[in-house]
Amino acid sequence: MMPSYFFAHGAPSLVLEQHAYTDFLKNFAKESPKPKAIVLFSAHWENQEQTISNVDTHGTIYDFSGFQDELYQMTYPAPGEASVSEEIRKLFNEHGIPNVMDAKRGLDHGAWAVLKLLYPDADIPVVALSVNRYLTNEQQYRIGKALSALREKDILIIGSGGTVHNLRRLNWRAQEPEQWSTEFEGWLQNKIEAWDTDSLFRYEELAPFARDAVPTNEHFIPLLLAMGTGDANRQAKLLHRSYQLGTLSLCCWEFK
Repeated sequence: MMPSYFFAHGAPSLVLEQHAYTDFLKNFAKESPKPKAIVLFSAHWENQEQTISNVDTHGTIYDFSGFQDELYQMTYPAPGEASVSEEIRKLFNEHGIPNVMDAKRGLDHGAWAVLKLLYPDADIPVVALSVNRYLTNEQQYRIGKALSALREKDILIIGSGGTVHNLRRLNWRAQEPEQWSTEFEGWLQNKIEAWDTDSLFRYEELAPFARDAVPTNEHFIPLLLAMGTGDANRQAKLLHRSYQLGTLSLCCWEFK
């Protein structure tokens, strides 16, 4: 069964950077089986209706400003896959999750910046999925759980977001991560590895420095979505964690 993953995507410039996390992402495909398709939840596609992409070829969305000119020349023309989009719709319908199809939207940087490092040839079909910040944490988890059957068909499910993601608290001079960010990450790691969903669903009130780490939840949601896909076996492994600018956590979780 294909594992599912949560990848932090940091800033759009991640795709141009050179450090331990980008090295990890570039080596990921060498150590993992090639999927038949990729299903990706991005923190940057927000919609109150659960939306499923259904395009022939993905365009590229430059949903940022003030970054290097080179970023605005990058594309990731991955093909879509209508059969996978329809299978997702079927699974959502079976689990009572209202959904709609989208035949126009391209890939935002939460999707293409990560995928360009993982699979630079853009030769694997991609189906993008939206996130809804207004659902409960348990509902997010259940959306991921509804898609778990895709893993049996060699389809890779990815949540792309950030666990510590507070752009107002960035420390441009930091050489080491801020203590509050590592305390939150330590709590989170403990709960994920123990598969303590009761605590994770209440992280806002239970986790130390939760409001500092997660000032808005759209970047945290993809973690719960990816984790939900592994509900049957409940095996989690932290594959990488590093930090930028004192607080920005760059991590990868694997769910089996």
